[in-house]
Amino acid sequence: MKKIIIAIDGYSACGKSTTAREVARELSYRYIDSGAMYRAVTLYFLDHHVALTNPKEVNRALQAIRISFVVNSKGITETFLNGLNVEREIRQMAVSEYVSQVSAIREVRIAMVEQQRRLGKDRGVVMDGRDIGTVVFPEAELKIFLTADLLVRAFRRQKELLNRDELIDIDTIIDNLKKRDEIDSNRKESPLRKAPDALGIDTTHISIDEQVDEVIRMALTKMIIPSKSQA
Repeated sequence: MKKIIIAIDGYSACGKSTTAREVARELSYRYIDSGAMYRAVTLYFLDHHVALTNPKEVNRALQAIRISFVVNSKGITETFLNGLNVEREIRQMAVSEYVSQVSAIREVRIAMVEQQRRLGKDRGVVMDGRDIGTVVFPEAELKIFLTADLLVRAFRRQKELLNRDELIDIDTIIDNLKKRDEIDSNRKESPLRKAPDALGIDTTHISIDEQVDEVIRMALTKMIIPSKSQA
């Protein structure tokens, strides 16, 4: 079967990363978490007090940032920033509060899209984010767009944070998701939107296993190379 690019876009807390990770594992594909890349940049900007409105500071900071992914002993892909494992730090609420603002900066998006395209150039990848099927890989063979009810998304995010020993009240999380949705959907650079040829999945009432099974079913139909009689 031919190798393809699977692009999974959608709103926060719809299960994009978990689904993408499991699909990649099932297909023996490489998983690339584009959201983690923007979170890593945000963490660096916060730690180094980079002024988001100063293009020179932003560009200087981007030159100093090196992001990589390493699969740990449990088979889980973790994010490294300049050689340090920051997987835990980038998932904290402090980063979530600013990541959409950082992601909207033109210079940041140009730098990250360039890296993402380089990582996926050999195909055989599953990448999730907000503009993968529209900007990063508009030629992707399979494009998925995930949605879910806001309250369900908020409870999912709260559970994720609790698993990292971070207790955040549900109203704060709802406000954060609304704010991110607004910024992501209306930003000038690579706004969050469903590609015309993307297949939508509402994850409100389905499990991660069901999401994964559905995406794999769709992927297999794209991976089969037609015979000469079918071509």
